[in-house]
Amino acid sequence: MNEKERMLAGKIYNPCKVKSQWPKIRKAVKEFNDSEFWKDTSALERLKSLFRSVGEDVILTPPFYCDHGDRISIGNHFYANTGLTILDENYVTIGSRVFLAPHVSIYTATHPIDAEVRSMDLECAKPVTIGDDVWIGGNTVINPGVTIGNNVVIGSGSVVTKDIPDGVVAAGNPCKVLRKITEEDSRYWKEQLQEYLNDSDCQVIREF
Repeated sequence: MNEKERMLAGKIYNPCKVKSQWPKIRKAVKEFNDSEFWKDTSALERLKSLFRSVGEDVILTPPFYCDHGDRISIGNHFYANTGLTILDENYVTIGSRVFLAPHVSIYTATHPIDAEVRSMDLECAKPVTIGDDVWIGGNTVINPGVTIGNNVVIGSGSVVTKDIPDGVVAAGNPCKVLRKITEEDSRYWKEQLQEYLNDSDCQVIREF
């Protein structure tokens, strides 16, 4: 196996020997972070063109950072608030209708625990997957190899070290499931929506 194959397989590898679009993504990230993004989306579109795949209605708020870009996949109707960091040495796959609060960090890179091996500048990389309909609170860290299921809320300040199943609220360091998301939750928030519609001159964006 070559270095990139070892990297994507989660095996130990030398990051200095992996060919990537690092210079190209650095330029695109700088352009985007320096852009007047609120009135000109051209820098965002150039940045997204370097990702592995991107759905419709994908918004990033600078500053943003990623290592490579071509290992990032994002679904439809995605929003990331300011300060998103993605270390995409391995694949980062994000579903549709995912909202990220400020300063979320997604890491695929990890290092050997053994100090002698680590000092040889070798590392590993494990993929991260985030399902559909996920809201992740601010200052959350998602560690290498983690899968977050569908319809999940992660509380702010969490450190996600293990997989999170579908349909739950989870929080903490380390992040743990607090409870299931229930029909009662759905009823409560739809009642809030109906009250809002009754009180406001607004336009429904999405139907339930």
